[in-house]
Amino acid sequence: MPSLAINKKARFDYEILETHEAGIVLSGQEVKSAKAGQISLNGAYVVVDNNRNLNLLNASITPYKMAGPLPSYDPGRTRRLLLHKNEIDHLAGKIQQQGLTLIPLSLYTKHNKIKVEIGLGRGKKKYDKRETIRKREDDRQISRLLKMKNHQ
Repeated sequence: MPSLAINKKARFDYEILETHEAGIVLSGQEVKSAKAGQISLNGAYVVVDNNRNLNLLNASITPYKMAGPLPSYDPGRTRRLLLHKNEIDHLAGKIQQQGLTLIPLSLYTKHNKIKVEIGLGRGKKKYDKRETIRKREDDRQISRLLKMKNHQ
């Protein structure tokens, strides 16, 4: 699965409880632009609307350079995500009951289709983020020490 875009900040800001794979509805030139890596998931989130549809908001896909001028194109438009109804109902129930959020984690290709990995997450508190940073630094320190020990 070649990854086209990764939302690195999502795993830092949220504790991801479960992940789901969803299709995404894109126009032709958006597909080409996304496959060229011209997409940003920073600040993007997923909402369930009244018609039980999943929508991706604030994901920016820059216009495809070879398509020419596109006067009516909006890079940050709302894009529909494709998931089975029972999965959407499951996610909608979790969001309403437990106060969780849906966050896009990555965008990738699978069998010539573009897929979005969305995570059901709970926002981390500041002390949780500090703990994550501390753990990451400790892991780096341990790997450095092991590396130095192996070279001696």
